[in-house]
Amino acid sequence: MAGTLVAPVEDGKIVETSSQTSLAKTKDKNSDYSKDTFLKLLVAEVQNQDPLEPTSNTEWISQYATFSELEAMQNMSASFDLSRASTLVGKTVVLQTTSESGKVTTIQGKVDYVTYEGGQAYLSINGSTYSMDDLHDIVDTDYMSAFDKVYEWSVKLNKLPAYENLTYNDREDVESVYNEYDKMSDYEKTFVASENEEKIKKLHERMQELIKIHEGTSEDKTENNDEAEEPDKTE
Repeated sequence: MAGTLVAPVEDGKIVETSSQTSLAKTKDKNSDYSKDTFLKLLVAEVQNQDPLEPTSNTEWISQYATFSELEAMQNMSASFDLSRASTLVGKTVVLQTTSESGKVTTIQGKVDYVTYEGGQAYLSINGSTYSMDDLHDIVDTDYMSAFDKVYEWSVKLNKLPAYENLTYNDREDVESVYNEYDKMSDYEKTFVASENEEKIKKLHERMQELIKIHEGTSEDKTENNDEAEEPDKTE
């Protein structure tokens, strides 16, 4: 087997997971056509041919050549899939599995490793094994990197106080999140939601106002202290 799977149980019945459906579907497909199938068809054709108009040797050879050509193409395709599967390790992919009831489930995750069985490749994702036939998309590395970066940044942004609750004490956090946004590439900024872009800019502008107010207050206090400490020059 490509991997060990544990099936969930609901109401005393075993529920087939999307991973198990994926494997079962592939095995069923693989068992549909083989050399044995061709030989059985060939024997049936010989047994049931019209004795008055038997199939000529040329026709037999033509049928066999067609089958051999089809088999070669299938082997080439399988070889290509095996080679392609090995390059997916470490990449994020999107799978679409279909249950027996026809429900389509989309699964996204990083390919941990690839196993091979019976000339078929199986992808291990999030602890489950899926057939290469379920592969729908391969997520671009730069795309995924930008997506993850902006997602983590958005989490930090949402932890900041609301505009009306912002104080000077939040200066370090606001500047950190703003600087992280400011250093993003143009491509990375395309992943930032417009409302989040507007939010960080407003928070940054408000913080600049609070900094000026704070610095102005500090200067006033310093001047007042200097005047209070100035010695009495009266004789």
